[in-house]
Amino acid sequence: MDGGLGQLRWLESLPTDRETYLYESEADASLVTRNGENHQLVSLDRHGVRLRQSSVQSLAPLARSYTFESMLVISFLFGQEWWGRIFLFDPVLGGDREEELRFLQELVRQVGPAVYNVYLLRRLRQRAGAVERARVARELHDGAVQSLIAVEMQVDVVRRQSAAQSSPLTEELARIQGLLREEVLKLRELMQQMKSLDVDSSNFLRFLEDTVERFQRETGIGARFVSEVEETHMPQRVCRELVRIVQEALVNVRKHSGAREALVRFGADVTHWKMTIEDNGRGFPFAGRFSLADLEAMGKGPMVIRERVRLIEGELTIESNPGRGARIEITVPQRREAAYGQ
Repeated sequence: MDGGLGQLRWLESLPTDRETYLYESEADASLVTRNGENHQLVSLDRHGVRLRQSSVQSLAPLARSYTFESMLVISFLFGQEWWGRIFLFDPVLGGDREEELRFLQELVRQVGPAVYNVYLLRRLRQRAGAVERARVARELHDGAVQSLIAVEMQVDVVRRQSAAQSSPLTEELARIQGLLREEVLKLRELMQQMKSLDVDSSNFLRFLEDTVERFQRETGIGARFVSEVEETHMPQRVCRELVRIVQEALVNVRKHSGAREALVRFGADVTHWKMTIEDNGRGFPFAGRFSLADLEAMGKGPMVIRERVRLIEGELTIESNPGRGARIEITVPQRREAAYGQ
C-alpha cells in the first residue's frame, strides 16, 4: 500500500492453490516480516489472543511465490459456506503491530457479514435468472420446437406424395421443409444459449464431447472432438467461456461455412491451454492467418468469439483459406492474474 491506496488483485483459484493459500493453521490473523531468509511471526487466534508457539513453516509456499518484506494474513468466514484468507503484502503499519493486527482482525470480522450479504443477493438474482431462462427453454422445447417438428414431418409426407405423382409443388414443399428445419435448429441454438452452463474442470472435456456430438446429431455435419489431455485444472470462468466459444463457432459452421466436416481439438503445453475449431467449408471472406490484434484492426472475424477470448485474456488466431475451410485457434495461459482496480 502507498499513501492509503493499493491495488486489489483477484487470482483465479486452482486446486493446486490450497497448499499455498488455504493451509491449515491455528492462527486466525498473522503478521510476517522477512529479512533475507529470516522470518518473524506474530499470530493471533480467533479470539485475538496471541499464539506463543506459531511456525512459519506453513507459509513456505507463499514465501517462495512472492517477494515481500512484510505480509498480513487475515482469515474470514462467510456464514457456514465460505471461508478464506486476505493477504496484504508490504502494508504500512504504525504503532504496536500486535494491536494493529488485532484491529484488522476485528475489522474483517465486522465487514464480512456485509460482504456475504451482497454475495447472497447476487447469487439469488443469478439463480432466479437461471430458473427463468430454464423455464422459457423448456416451454420453447415443449411448445414451439415440437410444433415445428410436427409440421415439418407433415410437409415431408406431402412432399413425398407429390414427388410420386410428379407434382410441380415438390420443389416448393422441399424448400418449405428446409425452412422449417432451419427454424428448429435456430430455436435449439437459442435454447442452448439460454441455459446456464454447469461446467467446470471436472466435467469440461465431457461437456465439450457432448456438445460436439449433439451438433453432429442435429445438423448432419460430421463433427469430432479430440482431447490431447485426460484432465484439466482451469478456473470455472475459463471453462464456461471456452464452451461458449465452441458453441458459437459451431453455429457459424452450420450457418455460414457449408462444411461437411468439423473438428474440435483441445490440448495443452507447459504454459497454455489450446483449443482449435476447424472445418472444410468455404472459409471466412478473407485469406491468410491473423491474430486477435489483426482481426480487431481489420474489423473482421466473429465478434462474439473475439469478445469472449478477450474476457479470459487469451490469444485468438484465425486461419482462412477461402473455398477450403477455416481454423480458429484459442490459447489461454494456464494461470492468469487480473487487476480489477486501484
